[in-house]
Amino acid sequence: MAKVSKSFLRLLTNIPSKRFHVSLRKPAFEIIPSSASSLINKANLNTTTVQSSCFKQDLLQKPFIKMPMYEIIEKGNANSTNYSIYFQSTCGKPLSPLHDIPLFANKEKTIYNMIVEIPRWTNAKMEISMQTPLNPIKQDIKKDKLRFVANCFPHKGYIWNYGAFPQTWENPDHIEPTTGCKGDNDPIDVLEIGYRVAKRGEVIQVKILGTVALIDEGETDWKIIAINVKDPLAEKLNDIEDVDVYFPGLLRATVEWFKIYKIPDGKPENQFAFNGDAKNAAFAADVIAEVHKFWQGLVKSKIEGSTISCVNTTNADSPFHIDTEEAGNIYKEAPDGGIVQEIPDTVDKWHFIHLK
Repeated sequence: MAKVSKSFLRLLTNIPSKRFHVSLRKPAFEIIPSSASSLINKANLNTTTVQSSCFKQDLLQKPFIKMPMYEIIEKGNANSTNYSIYFQSTCGKPLSPLHDIPLFANKEKTIYNMIVEIPRWTNAKMEISMQTPLNPIKQDIKKDKLRFVANCFPHKGYIWNYGAFPQTWENPDHIEPTTGCKGDNDPIDVLEIGYRVAKRGEVIQVKILGTVALIDEGETDWKIIAINVKDPLAEKLNDIEDVDVYFPGLLRATVEWFKIYKIPDGKPENQFAFNGDAKNAAFAADVIAEVHKFWQGLVKSKIEGSTISCVNTTNADSPFHIDTEEAGNIYKEAPDGGIVQEIPDTVDKWHFIHLK
């Protein structure tokens, strides 16, 4: 690979940002700012050399500080079983939201990246697909029908922005000593409580406030409570007791929601560890650190993950690492089209649940 001179790199960082555009609909594997073309030719560099510099040194991102670091690519028709959301960097590098987006946005300040799967007030049960290569977000399906969460009075859909922390995995072969139950084989869940309704597939930066431990069909299913660092109240919330001060009733509503949300489907009331009491931020940080270590073992094939796809593009020491071209082919081969299903009126039905 040709070496990139310091003078060329300085020129790259001064490329006007208005010339650069990446579609959210299609992978941008070969896009280089048009104003860089003459510079590339003069330096006798190929596209791969420039893209490598972009990926490794973030040179092409420097003029675009206000842009998000990640973009989505939607495949298939919305409200069909083919619909899926893939991820890429702003340079066009394919990414797995589970394996390639780092857990920390700023480790020194303990700010985490959160993948938004389900925006607040919505019902579609969207989640990171653990079995599909590059782990796109898909809607859960049962008997060929799209799944929606029930509305349990007085709640409408999900009552927080619901998602997951990347690079985490709740190991189903590990018995959590504080709960006495195994993990649920998924990335750890996050409940973001800020005022803004996030977008599906968005990557937002949050700080953790605490956690509750749902026992879902005999498995430990941690729910991390967090707030977007850009929320106006973020500076005032630093631990779990602050939630009751600034969001009175939300912790109680959270426990109630998880207890009853499966009852309309004929399932029993869910249970909680610690009598449903929330644990503080320090406890939650320890839980996250543990499931991050489980993920490290998974992606490096030191822990057996059965059917989980660990294909990734950024973890060079992982046996599942693939190059950009191979990852791009996964995008291209993902199903398009699909029969759009009519959303039934029952999705808006309100269920009145009475706990014993």
